[in-house]
Amino acid sequence: MATAGASADLPRLGVVVNPVKVELKELRRTVAAAEKDHGWAESLWLETSVDDPGQGVARDAVDAGVTAVLVAGGDGTVRAVSEGLVDSGMPMVLMPAGTGNLLARNLGVSVNRMKEAVGTAFTGEDHAIDAGIAEITREGGETEAHAFVVMIGIGLDAKMIAATNADLKKRVGWLAYVEAIARIFKDVDAVRLRYTLDGSSPRSTSAHTVLIGNCGALPGGVLILPEAKIDDGFLDVVAMRPRNLWGWIRVGTALVWENGVLHKSRVGRRIMAADKRVRALRYFQGRRMTLGFDKPEEFEIDGEEIGLVTHVAVRVAPAALIVRIPKGERERLGAAGQS
Repeated sequence: MATAGASADLPRLGVVVNPVKVELKELRRTVAAAEKDHGWAESLWLETSVDDPGQGVARDAVDAGVTAVLVAGGDGTVRAVSEGLVDSGMPMVLMPAGTGNLLARNLGVSVNRMKEAVGTAFTGEDHAIDAGIAEITREGGETEAHAFVVMIGIGLDAKMIAATNADLKKRVGWLAYVEAIARIFKDVDAVRLRYTLDGSSPRSTSAHTVLIGNCGALPGGVLILPEAKIDDGFLDVVAMRPRNLWGWIRVGTALVWENGVLHKSRVGRRIMAADKRVRALRYFQGRRMTLGFDKPEEFEIDGEEIGLVTHVAVRVAPAALIVRIPKGERERLGAAGQS
């Protein structure tokens, strides 16, 4: 009885695994070794499934009273588990095992290092980050609410994800998106939409892509939302509005040169501020936004195809998620937020 009581008082890790993405036997050995080294109780193991991609098992882990939840899977698994952990106060630890691993990369968490990720679960420090909440309306009027940790997209971005070949993605990773966009590019029309930002009067515009993000970086190191900070209590928005080939060239220049080079220095930011030309990229920042579309449009959330929607209401949930990161990384994240 004393042994059972002592065990119940020990910290315990919850491990949520996407069995399609992770080598389970190796992960179990690594976690077991860390449990022994740090004097933790035996971990609670939970697997995702088609019926429960992560929300339900995340809540099960919280109900079981674990100390932290290690998420082993790709972006879809991370998003689903995050949705289950919003406002729970339960720390989430990332063990990236997908194609993009976007939240991990935006946090500076190492990718494809199982032992390091498991070690963070036992020895890391906790940091509060924002989440986004998107309430969508389907063609038939049905509504759904989804949490996201990276970004949501409408237009070319979402159509690209819907058109991406799953088998090719398994073989070549995020480069499969390039093949998809090359295939559909000429057939994609601009999205006509009406929007409000932080309760403003409705405005109308058109854009080929609208992205609303909690993080700024995409695969390949592309900085799509240069002002986005994961813990500032705001969402950042970019609308891509090229009118012709030259407009798309301007978009590419902005992403590679302006966002990737100029934005990183004070002098560069002054150069950008002095440029008064009409830009093919238009940026906004706010706490909540609504978007209504003239016709149903493709919608994606953290790189996952969601289907057609007619209306989106999105808001930020400040400090709604706790992530456990390697010791010393909180200072780096804080410094990045002040740069």
